[in-house]
Amino acid sequence: MPKFLHTADWQIGRTFTTWEAEAAHHLTQARFAAVRRIAQLATQHAVDAVLVAGDVFDAQTVSDKTMRRLFQELQGFAGPWILISGNHDAALAQSVWTRARNLDCVPSNVHLLLTPEVACFDGFAVLPAPLTQRHCYDDVTAWMDNAVTPPGLLRIGLAHGSVQGLLHEGIDSPNPIHPQRAALARLDWLALGDWHGMQLLDAHTAYSGTPEADRLHGNDPGHALLVEIAAPGATPQVQVLDVGQYRWQRLHAHLQLPSDWDALLSRLAALDANDVVQLRLQGAISWAQQQQLQAALDQAEAKACALQVERSGLRLLPTDEELAALRADGYVGEVLNQLRQESAAQPDAGVAQDALELLTQALWQQQAASSASTASSAATASTASTS
Repeated sequence: MPKFLHTADWQIGRTFTTWEAEAAHHLTQARFAAVRRIAQLATQHAVDAVLVAGDVFDAQTVSDKTMRRLFQELQGFAGPWILISGNHDAALAQSVWTRARNLDCVPSNVHLLLTPEVACFDGFAVLPAPLTQRHCYDDVTAWMDNAVTPPGLLRIGLAHGSVQGLLHEGIDSPNPIHPQRAALARLDWLALGDWHGMQLLDAHTAYSGTPEADRLHGNDPGHALLVEIAAPGATPQVQVLDVGQYRWQRLHAHLQLPSDWDALLSRLAALDANDVVQLRLQGAISWAQQQQLQAALDQAEAKACALQVERSGLRLLPTDEELAALRADGYVGEVLNQLRQESAAQPDAGVAQDALELLTQALWQQQAASSASTASSAATASTASTS
């Protein structure tokens, strides 16, 4: 039974400029590691070919070193790699693909199908629909309907674009693909790229999604599809294979009840080196909770691959006991109480919040310094009295 590994949207060379430099480096390198795992899976499952449905590279301008490294990563699978161009690496007259060929770094088992022509292999024919510009407004898969392939061969379509009317949130975009293309072109499998989440559209059509998550959409990335087809016209058997390393998460904690606080601390403690997290905090916390939260965030940041925290919706509201412990009297005490009242009454009182936090922190630091000084003086006096 012929078997294929369907993958797409490797986006090799992608940079992650919205994350701090160390995390961005790990995320960029993870895309090479994903290709390495795909090669291992292809060998493990003894597939007849790996189908790569476009956007192999993130941009036309990737470095020569990046190109060479990508093709070296393919050495883990000795069978055919069948690649087409997508919107990020369109097959322009001068493109990343012409550069790769000029560098002579494309292995002999890597087939670059950059024109819409039938390519025959052992037991199957590939009908490619490579993009030759970033945005096409005609359906570049339409030619497949009338394409002639030798009898007895599976018909495998390979395309990059937007299947109209079937994607989440009603997404339609340039590079349109007819939703019934597999049926119209009598395809045994239509391997698609462009949508970064894994999605099975019908029995013969699917997006594999990107093998390594690269955004916070939560659309099920991080996979490749193992597709087995018994014979022309048979229903494919599809198995989802895990590939990705990093878990991208968008977390939201609205701190109102003690259970909210406990849940947040537990989630932070559970993060590890494979987590990429954006955390949005809202609600109100005491000064003691703020110190505890900062310690938990510091630990989570050290463990996670990347952690971004949005805390503009988080208010500092010291308790009566905390304010009393500050022993702020006179004008300072009046200002402190006024800021606390304004922060409690107006959740979006940013200036009052900032001032309250700064003043409270300054008072705590002053008190801590005073306590340390008193302790030091006492120790000195004790030493002098015993000498």
